[in-house]
Amino acid sequence: QIANLSLMDAYACNFCRHIFTANIEAQTIRVEDSSQPMVWLWNGRSWQVARLIDHSLSALIWTIAIVLVLLPSALVGLSAYFFPPLEGSAWSSFPLVWLGLTFTSHFAMVSWLLLEHYQFPLYVSGKIRLQDWLSR
Repeated sequence: QIANLSLMDAYACNFCRHIFTANIEAQTIRVEDSSQPMVWLWNGRSWQVARLIDHSLSALIWTIAIVLVLLPSALVGLSAYFFPPLEGSAWSSFPLVWLGLTFTSHFAMVSWLLLEHYQFPLYVSGKIRLQDWLSR
């Protein structure tokens, strides 16, 4: 629920703990305490996300994300290809395990950063519910 903040032209949400400002003429609500410009527009029946997408920044973020996942995995894979372990040794499967761990860990970190950057509603509500559950 959104409640009015005393002596301010702002509102606070008791679920997500963000501060909002309302533009009555444009019928929009904007999050003020976030690095991402999140705006919702009232269409007469429900609130819709008014996406303010900067395509050049979005392309840069996705390019960096792909490089951060693929480059370390490619380096580990190439080193395993050029310097293979001895056949029949106890550690012969180690390069493949290391490659899988490298890809999985980098993919998990980049996925988390993208979720934090884009603030998808399902991710945000899950994060808030997890924080509430852990605080009990």
